[in-house]
Amino acid sequence: MSRAYIFSLVGLVLGVIIGGSAYLLFRIFPAALTSVLVLVVIYKLCGINHLDGLADFGDGVVAHGSSEKKVTAMKDVNLGTGGVAFIIMILIANYAIINSMQQILLPLSLLVAEVSAKQSMIAFAAFSKSLHKGFGQIMIDKTGNREFLIGLVISVAAIYFVLGPLGLAMLAASQLAAVYLVVVAKRNFGGATGDGIGATNEICRTVALAAALTFGGVLPWMRW
Repeated sequence: MSRAYIFSLVGLVLGVIIGGSAYLLFRIFPAALTSVLVLVVIYKLCGINHLDGLADFGDGVVAHGSSEKKVTAMKDVNLGTGGVAFIIMILIANYAIINSMQQILLPLSLLVAEVSAKQSMIAFAAFSKSLHKGFGQIMIDKTGNREFLIGLVISVAAIYFVLGPLGLAMLAASQLAAVYLVVVAKRNFGGATGDGIGATNEICRTVALAAALTFGGVLPWMRW
């Protein structure tokens, strides 16, 4: 896991598949149905482990009491109200954004959003302190400024080639969100876990897509 920057390349591959799928689906199905199918493609390819991390993270954040009680709520195998709320909000937001975006912009935005999400995971791990043992602890302990910067260079190069200034705005928004989640994790739990990494992936993908929708008519992005 000392080469965490590889996640940016993984995001690029996944983004190409997701964006290509969206391009084809929009030529077959109505926009509303395509928006649902794009979400199916995302979670079919990426799995639901990160979504599960988002749910656990949400349970911990909304729990009342000390950091120890919040960590206990986060580690509880039962899904709580906070987890349900976080998942519902992310899924609704993704659906609304995908359904509202220009069809010509959506495939490229999905590609950039996936790269941004994976780079956000690197950022979260690099700037966090691990809370307890597990896969998350391994990634957090072995990810530092070097891995973050290499991943960032890879991400910037790929994203600028795909969407120019708009893509960079999407990446910047997702990185700011990742740093904010580092603060949230430290304030609520005293450190970070694998659930925080998963939550970062889900939240920062949505933030990147929201930036594309918001600035798509303002910043240049067409490179041909």
